[in-house]
Amino acid sequence: MTSENIPMWISLIGNFGFPIAITVYLFIRFERKLDKLEAVIMELSEVIKSFNYKKGG
Repeated sequence: MTSENIPMWISLIGNFGFPIAITVYLFIRFERKLDKLEAVIMELSEVIKSFNYKKGG
C-alpha cells in the first residue's frame, strides 16, 4: 500500500465499514433471538408430548 492508495482505502472504509458493522450487529442479535426461539419450541414440544400422554393418546 502506497501513500497514493491511502485516500482510496479511507473512502472504502468510510463507505462500507458502517454498513458492515451494522450487519454484523444485527446478525448477532438475530442469532440470540433464534436461540431463544429454539429453546421455547423445544419446551412447547415437551408440553405437547406430556399433554398427549396424560390424555391417553
